[in-house]
Amino acid sequence: MIYPIVVYGNPVLRKVAAEITPNYEGLETLITDMYDTMKKSEGIGLAAPQIGKSIRLFLIDADELKDDYPELAGFKKAFINAQIINRDEDQVTYSEGCLSLPGIREDVKRPSTITIRYMNEKFETVEETYDGFTARIIQHEYDHIEGKLFVDHLSPLRKRLLKGKLTAITKGTVPTSYRVVLP
Repeated sequence: MIYPIVVYGNPVLRKVAAEITPNYEGLETLITDMYDTMKKSEGIGLAAPQIGKSIRLFLIDADELKDDYPELAGFKKAFINAQIINRDEDQVTYSEGCLSLPGIREDVKRPSTITIRYMNEKFETVEETYDGFTARIIQHEYDHIEGKLFVDHLSPLRKRLLKGKLTAITKGTVPTSYRVVLP
């Protein structure tokens, strides 16, 4: 099943998502459907709140970026009940976009290295440290399960300058190649 993407202005994007248990009904199918939705929407990451489900689940399939970022070759993972447990003090700025904020790309400063603890699809606890572009993608998706969007990392002035674009997203006047759910 291909889900429509929830866009800016929808309250589900601002909620801290709830943890799930191994007996969460239909989890395996949901993960498969989320991968399909992500690919159909031409994304490299997708969090459950972006399809209207306020649960602590996000996935990444960044293999297509392997030419520019060799460390992403074969990188395909589901992160369940994730918690970032350490963030490096060094920060790096890079341009980001988001399926829930179509048509907007902005430079965002994030820690260059993170350590994250999560459950994999078998509900085994995993703790890993990531750096570079992998860390950036994980942090972007992690923000979604914390009720945050990448525009929250921008200066107040930059956010004011984006107000017209954000309003257009909430009204559905921004073209997308995928189905969306308006607020």
